[in-house]
Amino acid sequence: MIKVEDMSKSFKDVKAVKDISFNVTKGEVIGLLGENGAGKTTTLRMLATMLKPTSGTAYVNGYNIVENAQDVRREIGILFGGESGLYDRLTGRENIEYFARLNGMDSISMDKSIDNLVEQFKMGEYIDKRAGKFSTGMKQRVAIARSIVHEPSVMLFDEPTAGLDVSAAKIIHNFILQCREDGKAIIFSSHSMQEVERISDRIIIIHKGSIVDHGTIKYFKGKYESDDMEEIFIRLVGDDE
Repeated sequence: MIKVEDMSKSFKDVKAVKDISFNVTKGEVIGLLGENGAGKTTTLRMLATMLKPTSGTAYVNGYNIVENAQDVRREIGILFGGESGLYDRLTGRENIEYFARLNGMDSISMDKSIDNLVEQFKMGEYIDKRAGKFSTGMKQRVAIARSIVHEPSVMLFDEPTAGLDVSAAKIIHNFILQCREDGKAIIFSSHSMQEVERISDRIIIIHKGSIVDHGTIKYFKGKYESDDMEEIFIRLVGDDE
């Protein structure tokens, strides 16, 4: 569902991502692991067509991210960490409706999808209230609903639990696992080994823009003869942050 081919991105003299290649299949969670500045966000922004690769390319459900950007956007859902990005003066429902219309949904399909999401995430008590009054957990539920209202088959999560408390982070983790159960292809970036180890089927370790190794947890522990994934990570990327 996702195929990345020798994809690179440079900003003037800085090569943020260097000739990376990998695949993601249906119903698979790929953990993109690296320290801050490793190239995780740049990689996801290229896949989301927010940045254009300097060289190489990628395909999302057969659509080229450069040549078929509009088609790619219809196939993906995006959830970023930190601020939820909701419009405070709009209600939760209006925030979701706005993104549904950006994705070209008609009114009937949009209303049906939103009603299902309101029920799924138990947002009935506050969905028609202004988002500026919401708690962090409430905002996260609306942000999730906004990202999947158009029923995408591919999900991109860029450090989605950054700055969240335990309860709010658990909402995100459960949602990612549900996406896997629903057969979506998922890339989940983080700099937390514990988080990536918990919910990923495979891990890609990226350092200074390059993939240093990738595989299952079992693969890493066997190859590096250690049960401590954090220790393995440090061995691969060094401690020169």
